[in-house]
Amino acid sequence: MRAVARIVATPDGRGGTSLPTLAGEPPLLVRRTGTRQPGVPADVHLVGGAAGPLGGDRLRIEITVEAGAALVMRTVAASIALPTPRAHGRPDTSLVEVHARVARGALLHWLPEPLIGAAGCDHEAVTLVEVADGGTLVWRDELVCGRHGEESGDVRLHTTVRYAGHTIYRHDLSVGPAAPGWSGPAVLGGRATGSLIVIDPAWADAGTPPATTLGDTAAAMPLPGPAMLATAVGEDLRAVRGPLDKAMQLTPVGVR
Repeated sequence: MRAVARIVATPDGRGGTSLPTLAGEPPLLVRRTGTRQPGVPADVHLVGGAAGPLGGDRLRIEITVEAGAALVMRTVAASIALPTPRAHGRPDTSLVEVHARVARGALLHWLPEPLIGAAGCDHEAVTLVEVADGGTLVWRDELVCGRHGEESGDVRLHTTVRYAGHTIYRHDLSVGPAAPGWSGPAVLGGRATGSLIVIDPAWADAGTPPATTLGDTAAAMPLPGPAMLATAVGEDLRAVRGPLDKAMQLTPVGVR
């Protein structure tokens, strides 16, 4: 299956945010939720219109937040990468691409539920986030390696974040049978991981919070520019989500 979802957020001229483009193809269905009032970001939920991503799927999400607009993106449930065996018994690869652009004076919060790599899947996720000088970003990603009581499938994550034309974060992670040692102490040491990237223009003058621990297996650290990265690993999602929520308290950029 091939599908594209496009979201464009613009200021509505009354202190709020309008969504002139809000379109998706199954299974990428997008719905505006929450209240519409001045000073409150537009809330959009991504709704899965079918199971997946399944092996062979090619899905793409494109997000543009223009100057003066504020957007919060969520999902209604976790995304489960599932296998679709080929005739010779090996699963086909599923691919999800996310490309987000945030203009100067715009705000984007990306706060989906986790990705779960089901046993037997072969999944790849490619993320590119481009934030202009003076843009604001909160970007959270979480991965759970396998459903309850099963082994992890093969999952490869590639994430790049650029600020003011410069790459400030690039990270690749591979888990599953094709990546020996992924669950050992040198990589995850568990079955779940998550990251939180915050870009806050206010830190250009005030300074980014210093590096700090958020628990035994979590830490926050400054990135180049007015940016911060928090990462966590653990045995389950709860062990990861808690430290990332704690990291949110280090920044004045809150979800309203």
